Amino acid sequence: MYLGKTLFAQVMDFLPWKTFHRIVDRHGGDRRIRTLSCAEQFRVMAFAQLTYRESLRDIEVCLAAQAGKLYHMGIGEPVARSTLADANELRDWRIYFELAQRLIVKARVLYVGEDFGVELANTVYALDATTIDLCLSMFPWAPFRSTKAAVKLHTLLDLRGSIPTFIHISDGKLHDVNVLDLLIIEAGGFFVTRAKRNLDARRLYSAPVDRDSGLICDQTIALNGFYATKHYLGHLRRIRYRDPETGKTLVFLTNQFALPAPTICALYKCRWQVELFFKWIKQHLRIKRFYGTSENAVRTQIWIAISVYVLVAIIKKQLKLEVSLHTLLQILSLTLFEKLPLQQAVAGIGTGVASSPAAPSPSSAGSPRPAARAA
Repeated sequence: MYLGKTLFAQVMDFLPWKTFHRIVDRHGGDRRIRTLSCAEQFRVMAFAQLTYRESLRDIEVCLAAQAGKLYHMGIGEPVARSTLADANELRDWRIYFELAQRLIVKARVLYVGEDFGVELANTVYALDATTIDLCLSMFPWAPFRSTKAAVKLHTLLDLRGSIPTFIHISDGKLHDVNVLDLLIIEAGGFFVTRAKRNLDARRLYSAPVDRDSGLICDQTIALNGFYATKHYLGHLRRIRYRDPETGKTLVFLTNQFALPAPTICALYKCRWQVELFFKWIKQHLRIKRFYGTSENAVRTQIWIAISVYVLVAIIKKQLKLEVSLHTLLQILSLTLFEKLPLQQAVAGIGTGVASSPAAPSPSSAGSPRPAARAA
């Protein structure tokens, strides 16, 4: 009989605790704290994410029911909901932001050789944002419309492994294009995006295309607008493509002139992975219902949720588990208090739902969104 650690303790062992404690010391997270240290707060919130707890009372009751096992989970004693609420409101959210960044760096190294469907040696990113609707009377710090509030998650996703490399949390009013000013563009990077219908441009040159592949034209264009010509002096490449599945015509813009036109279309098709990432975290993590109403509590919960997502991705890769992230989370949600090896918990389980399903056609992507590749 296995008498070792619980599954939850095994999952927590993958965290860089020395790094975490240095972050806590830098921000004074445990200064004058008698109960529920930052490490215990993270464990409790990670437990809530992994087991889909709905509220602070739900967390309190579930932990109290397993009081005899809390010590082996790294939690000293049952946690009162008021204590957890105060910790989420008062502990600096940047502690968990920095922890998430450390985990992201580690995950990107593990997934650097992952295939994403396009034969390119360089890193490919997809940039998009998702909106989480809130109640204006309870979240007045996040204005969106006249009658409701919202927060936005602006995410730059590394398509190799679907690892978020940049996340900016803002109120609902911040437009996606403004986030581009916050990004550090890597040398040799280029972009691929959809063209708007009212694009004011003139054709300078047309390259030959194979119309049997769905391509309609591959053109070099120049912008005509007064401000557009002042802010962007170079030429752009416009590719018109007809999707054979839906019959829709799509127009792509890029500043990359060397790659073949089908590759540019395939790159934009991969942008759908960021939509799948948003759908995944909204369905399988607790970021649509919050345990607190203050800005600090909301940011803390989001960054801990991202940390849990990346941590599970790291575990899957390091242990070479042949299950999807969804299946792994489902197993963990039911067996966190069990004492058995993590590999044994997933033994005999099929691959289930893929963690990064195949991307659909480019036409299903909807409104113009950028997908950038950096050298």
